[in-house]
Amino acid sequence: MKLPRLLTSLAVVAAAGLALTGCATSSATDASGADSKKLTVFLSADTNIQDLWQKTLIPAFEKANPGYTVAVDFDLHGLHDQQTVAKLTAATVQKKDPGYDLVDAGFVSQIAASGLLTKVTADEVPGVKDVPADVLKAGGNGGIPYRGSSVVLAYDTKAVPTPPKTLDDLLAWIKANPGKFTYNSPDSGGSGQAFVTTVLDKTIPADTRTKMATGYAPETETAWNDGFATLAGLNPYVYQSGVYPNGNNQVLDLLSSGQISMAPVWSDQFVTGKKNGQIPANISYTQISDPSFTGGASYLGIPSASPRQAGAEKLVSWLLSSDGQALVSDSISGYPVIALDKLPSQVQDLFKDADIAHLRPTYFASMAADLNKAWAQKVPGK
Repeated sequence: MKLPRLLTSLAVVAAAGLALTGCATSSATDASGADSKKLTVFLSADTNIQDLWQKTLIPAFEKANPGYTVAVDFDLHGLHDQQTVAKLTAATVQKKDPGYDLVDAGFVSQIAASGLLTKVTADEVPGVKDVPADVLKAGGNGGIPYRGSSVVLAYDTKAVPTPPKTLDDLLAWIKANPGKFTYNSPDSGGSGQAFVTTVLDKTIPADTRTKMATGYAPETETAWNDGFATLAGLNPYVYQSGVYPNGNNQVLDLLSSGQISMAPVWSDQFVTGKKNGQIPANISYTQISDPSFTGGASYLGIPSASPRQAGAEKLVSWLLSSDGQALVSDSISGYPVIALDKLPSQVQDLFKDADIAHLRPTYFASMAADLNKAWAQKVPGK
């Protein structure tokens, strides 16, 4: 097995002194039949995705598949992503159970590129044949798309009768309305990271941007300098002269309470908040252009070291079924990743104008991690 950057990941293991705590030591060949139906999903996400799994997807899957149980290992905002990748790398090399059977995290593309995931086909997971080829390919060697979303610009219609249409318009609005805009720190949630990425992309050549989205290219990061200077220049104009909330939800809370008038938010969180009444009627949303905010599919991965491959494939197969995709749509307004004609009519109507295959992609996981570190060093308090 080829494992790019394996030595780097193992060095992280050694430096952090990590052990494979809480993991079984048996190999895939001696896992018991009973254990094969006890699955664990690792989540590196915000609380809305935790709720999606624990309150909706898992109960429905267990009901549809008697005998199976699914637990969740949750890392809020992915604060320990580096350690998790190192742990998974070590488990793969040592042929030990990593302790989880399915990964839902922003770093799935990274571990796919490192050869740590099982590559599935339509033979094991029939639903992948209904996923657009380009979306499936973007997941790399083993990444499996299961929902999509994009970041949009939410605004208070009472305070902002005509919202910005382009990034330049938005930046001008922020400076003309000090204290009425903010975004969460990029390491605490994807909506803030999308805003940062979009500002950086404004001055990045297209070929450089492609490298950043499809692989790890640290030599290109000097192209971020102009964008970071722009972001640092916004400090006096964002909420309370430089307050960046911790997480997507905190931004929505500020917007809903009227403390700010505009912010980037996830489309699925916004629609869900409107549906359940947490976001008031006067808050609406739009998309900017030149460039637009980022979006795309969220990917799952089955660790190749897991001894419960068949159970994990069964869970993914169910997620890509009409029932699973309809629940994702209904629960968090996530874009379906399978063909719409496979879904109930109400889901088709809701997403008839959403094309997941043409959303502007985010950066490759390793690039996004470097972006988060650079932002923390160059932007707040500048």
